[in-house]
Amino acid sequence: MKGMLALGIVLLIVGLAILAGPRIPYTERKKAVDIGPLQVETETTKHVSLPPVLGIVSAASGVALIAMRRRSA
Repeated sequence: MKGMLALGIVLLIVGLAILAGPRIPYTERKKAVDIGPLQVETETTKHVSLPPVLGIVSAASGVALIAMRRRSA
């Protein structure tokens, strides 16, 4: 039963984090020039957008698991 409580807390935290910042940034590096010992790389920052529904579902699932844990205890 402690596993359900821990999973509920993790889901709640992840859901709130998704609602707080729905975009996850990452950096992509590519070689622009590769001439012998000379190498030039470019960096571009891109974002992955997460739908707010995912955060709501995750947070609600976490609350449900925590509530189930409290009822059964």
